[in-house]
Amino acid sequence: MSLFWRIFGLNALVLGTATALLLWAPVTVSVPVLLTEAVILVGGLAVMLVANGALLRWGLAPLGRLTRLMTTVDLLRPGQRLPVPGADGGGGGGSEVSELIRTFNAMLDRLEHERATSSARALLAQEAERRRIAQELHDEVGQSMTAILLVLKRAADDAPGPLREDLRQAQEITRESLDEVRRLVRRLRPGVLDDLGLVSALTSLTQDFATHTGLRVVRRFDADLPALGEESELVLYRVAQESLTNAARHADARRVEVSLRRAGEAVVLEIADDGRGIEAACEGAGIRGMRERALLAGATLDIAASTPATTLGTGIGTGVGTRIRLITPVPRKQL
Repeated sequence: MSLFWRIFGLNALVLGTATALLLWAPVTVSVPVLLTEAVILVGGLAVMLVANGALLRWGLAPLGRLTRLMTTVDLLRPGQRLPVPGADGGGGGGSEVSELIRTFNAMLDRLEHERATSSARALLAQEAERRRIAQELHDEVGQSMTAILLVLKRAADDAPGPLREDLRQAQEITRESLDEVRRLVRRLRPGVLDDLGLVSALTSLTQDFATHTGLRVVRRFDADLPALGEESELVLYRVAQESLTNAARHADARRVEVSLRRAGEAVVLEIADDGRGIEAACEGAGIRGMRERALLAGATLDIAASTPATTLGTGIGTGVGTRIRLITPVPRKQL
């Protein structure tokens, strides 16, 4: 039944019921109208309006659900769909409503696929650019600064006392700058990820993070992790990197726990801190970037509050903390 005839039928049912009651009920209308008759007629009108409103609300409920989903849908959280009325044998909507919901669900499928494809191309291009910049920093800037260090060392060895001290200071500044360039290279393209694997890369990342921020980092890595694809490992590494950066910059945390474990047919990365927590409405570009990377690997990203006392053992912080969990499926050939 179409939506038009469904609404027409509901109204006809209410009006027909009211007419039948007037025909067969022992109720008459006098001229002038008596108070009792007026009360009965007004009461009947009220009952008719309430019944009509309730039936229409029931009939148009699928449209209300569709409207709410359209205003809240997020392509970075795939899988948001509406059940099609009548598909499971139930009612609640006409053929136009069912077709509208089916079309909207199909549109979401198409948009999510296109978003995942475009995000994958953009992220892969970004990683290629990072790799190129890291290589140039290592080969050009790094080698040039190393040569400067050697020149400063020779000059300091042959210089008189007062000048030697200035050259030693310049040498130390250059060495610190070279260390900073190397650190940037590791952040842009973690070579240890290609050479030694994900666990070694995460270990190096957390050690470097603890050294530069002063936060206490606890690592819990399983020893029997399955092999993942290059893209999946890179996604896990970048999500861990961004999560640690957020914990240091925004969470006011004092302790961070990083765990990597296997859970059935997936690898689960979890980063939990004891900071002040995060609100869903406060998701910025960093978290949106993590969600896009999760789509690249077909993974599921969950961000929620975590109780420090239960998640981190001691609960040093004063807030509720934040837990970021990335569930990455294992390739079937590795199962």
